Amino acid sequence: MEKSDFQVDGHYAVTLKDGNGKLRPANIYVHHMEDDYMIARNTSGGDVGLLFKLPYGDVVKLVRTHKVLDRKKFMVPEAMLKAKLWETRDSMRTYSSAPGLGK
Repeated sequence: MEKSDFQVDGHYAVTLKDGNGKLRPANIYVHHMEDDYMIARNTSGGDVGLLFKLPYGDVVKLVRTHKVLDRKKFMVPEAMLKAKLWETRDSMRTYSSAPGLGK
C-alpha cells in the first residue's frame, strides 16, 4: 500500500504482514503519517492501545475504512508523534482519550 491510501484520524481494517511474513488481520487507527511509515494504534486484539510504527509496505490489503466522528477521535500529544522520537523505537504503550467517550 502507499501513503495516499491512508489519512490521519482514519480507522481501518487491514491485513498486515508480520515479522515472520505471516498475514494477520488488524484494526488500526492512524495518528500520524511520514513518508515511509505511519504511527498507528491497535484498536483490537491483544495489544489494544499500543502505538506502533507501521511501514506502508507491511499493509497487504485494505479491507474496510471506518468513518471516525470528531467526538471519537483519539487524542495524543503532538510531541509523541514526532519523527525524531520514532527513529529509535517501533512501538510505545500510551494512554489516550476520546473526549466524546468521557475518557
